[in-house]
This record gives sequence, C-alpha cells and structure tokens, in this order.
Amino acid sequence: MPAELPRLRRSGGARPRAGIVHLGLGAFFRAFGAVYVEDAVRLSGGDWGIVGVSLKSAGTRDRLAPQDFVYTTVSQAADGAETIRKVEILADVLVAPEDPEAVLARMADPAIRIVTLTVTEKGYCHDPATGKLNPDHPDIVHDLHNPLPRSAPGFLVRALARRRAAGHPPFTVLTCDNLPENGRLVRGVVLDLARRIDPALGAWIEAEGRFPATMVDRITPATKPGDIERLAHKTGIFDAAPVLCEPFRQWVVEEDFVPAYGAGGRPDLAAAGVELVADVTPYEQMKLRMLNGTHSSLAYLGYLAGHETIADTVADPAFAAFVRRLWRKEIMPSFAAPEGVDLEDYAAALLERYSNPAIRHRTWQIAMDGSQKLPQRILGAIADNLTAMRPSPGLILAVAAWMRYVGGTDERGRPIEVRDPLASRLRALSDGAVTPTEKVGALLSVRDIFSPELAAQLSEPAGRAYELLCRVGARRAVEDLT
Repeated sequence: MPAELPRLRRSGGARPRAGIVHLGLGAFFRAFGAVYVEDAVRLSGGDWGIVGVSLKSAGTRDRLAPQDFVYTTVSQAADGAETIRKVEILADVLVAPEDPEAVLARMADPAIRIVTLTVTEKGYCHDPATGKLNPDHPDIVHDLHNPLPRSAPGFLVRALARRRAAGHPPFTVLTCDNLPENGRLVRGVVLDLARRIDPALGAWIEAEGRFPATMVDRITPATKPGDIERLAHKTGIFDAAPVLCEPFRQWVVEEDFVPAYGAGGRPDLAAAGVELVADVTPYEQMKLRMLNGTHSSLAYLGYLAGHETIADTVADPAFAAFVRRLWRKEIMPSFAAPEGVDLEDYAAALLERYSNPAIRHRTWQIAMDGSQKLPQRILGAIADNLTAMRPSPGLILAVAAWMRYVGGTDERGRPIEVRDPLASRLRALSDGAVTPTEKVGALLSVRDIFSPELAAQLSEPAGRAYELLCRVGARRAVEDLT
C-alpha cells in the first residue's frame, strides 16, 4: 500500500443489514451478483446486505476488513475507457475454516432469506459425468459425521437443519455457478446429503426448500498486483481488493423463491435488470455451450499455440475463424434458442467481447478445473450432435487439446502448471501411455468425466485429433479445420 494514499472507506453510516449469505466470495460474485443486489437495494430498498463466506482461505477477508468490506469494480471497455464504482453491499466476511460455527449461525438466522453460491463446479462435491453427489468425496465423508462442515453442500444442509429445528422457514438456495440445470443439480446434491444425515430433514427440504436455476454472464479476469497499483494511482485511494470486469452483464433467474416470505423473499431483482423467467434452461444451454464451451476450447487450443489471453487468441485469424465455425456448425444446432434470441447476433456479440483487449482473461486461468467443466461445456453438445448424427470435429479437437494440456507439457516441451482436482491422476494416466491412441484411451477411461457410451464413440475421432495436435501443433490443426 503506497504510504501517501488513504485506504478505501465506506461512504458513511452503518453497514447494511444482512439478508443474504454468499458462499465462495471470489471476484466474479463481487463484480456480478453483489452489484445487482446493491442496485436493487438502491432502487427499491430492503435489508439485503451480503455476508460473504470464504470456504478455503482468509485472503479475501484480510484484504477487505481494513476497508470495512468496501471495494471497487473496474469495468473495462474495448476503447480503454474505465468505469469505476464503489460497492458497499457487503456487511461482513467470514472464513469457514477458522470458525464454521459462526458461518452456520449466520445461515441459520431467520433474517437470512437467500444463500447464494459461486463455489465453482468442483465445490458441489458431485460427479460431473452424472451430476450426482459423490459420497466418497473427502469433504462429504467428513460432513456426514460432523456437525461443523467443510463443504458447501455440508454448510447448506447443516444450516437448514438448524432452521428446521428452530421452526424457521428455509432460505432459498440460489446457485450462480456454470452448471447445467444448476438449480436442479444443487437441489439433488443437497437432498442426497440431507437424507443420508436425517431422512426427515431431507423430506422437509424437499417440501419447503427452493433451488431456482440461474444463468450468469460477466467476464471477470483475475486481478493482478499491477492492477491494484494502477487503480491506486488513478484514484488516489488504495483498494486492496478491486475486481476487474467487462461492461456486459446478464443474469437470468427462475422465479421460484421460498414462498413463506412472500414478496419479502428476494430483493427487487427485476428493477436492477435481472430477467426473471419461468424456465432458465434455454438461456443456460446458450451460455454454457456458446460462451463457456468456446472459452474452454479457445483456452486449451490457444494455450498450446502460445496465446496468453482470449483476446490474443481471437486476434489470430485462424482462431477467429475456428470459433465462428464452432458456433455455426457444431454448437448452435445442438440446442433450442431462447424465445426472441437470435443466436447469430449472440455469437457476434460474444466475439466482440472476446476481442476486448482491456480484458486480460488468461487462457491458463480458463483452463483450470477442466475435468469439472468439460461435461457441461463441451461434452453435452458433442453427445447431442452424435445423437443427431452431426459431426463435431472442432469440439473433439478441443477435447484432444485438453488431453494434451493435462499431460503437463506444452508444444515447446515446457511444463504446464495444471490446476485441476484430478491433475495427478490425469497426468499419471497420460504418462503411463505411449502413443496418442493409448493416451486418449487412458483419459477416456476416467468415468468422473466420460460415460462409457460417450468414451466409446470418442475413442477413434479423439485419437485422430490428438495425433494431429502432436504432428502439426494446435494452430495448424485449427487452421486446417477451418
């Protein structure tokens, strides 16, 4: 912190009274959900302050606490213009490993009517291939037998148990993670864990709880130390925890909140620009496949080709043509568009967003946790195309690029720092095979990711794609395809 600069502070008055607990207080939610909630409160009022919960480490709390949990968002346009905003909706930040009892106490407080989550795909302790709870996950094994949990599902179930015991209604569980049918998936995980702990609790959650589905969209790259220093010099105020983001944002939410609270069960989200709908699925498939699916495809292939960011990748004409082809030939035919949405226009807007040079969204960052992301971002579209007898050479090339990436060595023979919950297992499978065909076969055997049926259908085309990557490299493979 530059000694001559004052620290960011709250504008005045008390912190907002809390109505929401948020699990997984990362950059995305602070640039997205928290901003929408603050807008809703400013426009329509209500006690909707947010208590953030860090499930792993104290870093976010330690950066925010000295500035009374206030932070800035920096929206970066393609022309270099920046919009800086101070966000004051956070009421507190708790660190679960330090004091899980404090987290449960806040979640059990009847003033809390919504619990939101951005814990990433791996945070739900489920099997990505099936969407079911993984009862052998170490955190779930712990949470089954300990009243002070470790996992996000564990905190949800144990807090709901306290509310039931006290005679309070449940809170609405509002996931904001990129998962197919995310509300239904989280409901299934929570009900499974609850029934294993107490069947009566599971029955109560099933009858009284609500798990609305959502679609969330705002590109939020990781904040670097240089960003913090640059912002401090620009504003004359030091913020230890700013978040960077693109100007675009979209939040679609299923209108299904706990009815016991009536109109007081949620902020006035519509006033803040949230789309409240009866069925999120078409929006969800559109975003997961068209944005997230191409983001991951560009991340693996772009990284192997030597591109640092998504903007760098699509600035390469071969990759720009590749992503256009993915949308037109393989992704857009795989699902039904939301009513009133032109998918060609949506694709054009996505490419414009990807091309924003101010958004330094690293291919390496997007490539994290691929074992958890592939099923919903890429494999679902491939499976639907196989059923319809449509070819998916571009998406299969992306899967092969992921396979080469998790092998831990790039095209120049340099090591890759693979961040994935299955990283060591995937590396061992790759290292234990010799030929491209053998490596593909070994990785397709991972049932956490690939069903037996899909693995059998991918074996031959993925083997060819992997061999092509080894022979000519990612850029040439992409160029040849388009």
